[in-house]
Amino acid sequence: MIRNVVGSVLALAGATAAVWSPFRAWYDGRHGRDYALDELFTGITGTTSDLLGSILLPFAFAALLALVGVVLRSRLLVALAGVVVLGFTVLWMVRVGQAEGSLVVSGDGRGLGDGVANAFGGGILLLLGALVMSGRGHREHRIDPAYRPTHPTLDGPPGTDAAPDAPGPHPHPSAPYAATQTFDVPPPDPERENPPPGAWPPGGGSSGRS
Repeated sequence: MIRNVVGSVLALAGATAAVWSPFRAWYDGRHGRDYALDELFTGITGTTSDLLGSILLPFAFAALLALVGVVLRSRLLVALAGVVVLGFTVLWMVRVGQAEGSLVVSGDGRGLGDGVANAFGGGILLLLGALVMSGRGHREHRIDPAYRPTHPTLDGPPGTDAAPDAPGPHPHPSAPYAATQTFDVPPPDPERENPPPGAWPPGGGSSGRS
């Protein structure tokens, strides 16, 4: 939380410095808003540009990126804003160096002015803000121990782990079938099964002759 606050303050300060820099002197007392944006690609001339077509345009775009990045806590957008500011500032310096032959720094208003310093400082503050920010935190998803699934299961209705009338532990599928009823059978009689010769009927009864 603290890192996001500090990073946001640095990013907003850098965006403000970048937007303010074209209204300051950039070279030989000439303000940054006097340089046309297309001159950064075709070459620096002495003509004066209007405000919307000047170097202020990419800096305003970078400030908008930084503002959106701060609101969304996006380190990428803030860093991209810093790259845009520094990139256009370096490109301007290259073009001015080609037009003037060299770049000089003087205290009497000649050479590079404080507008360039503001642009460089704004770009660096934007990058520092992106480094300091911690970005958007990820919430941890915790499962409530009392939570029960609401989707249907194979063994019972939704929201249950088993059918309400489910029996107890099932017998092992290889267990033999146990009979539920038994019958008392008398043991066999050896004499009835194997009577002696001449005895009839089996069991030692009389033959019925007188």
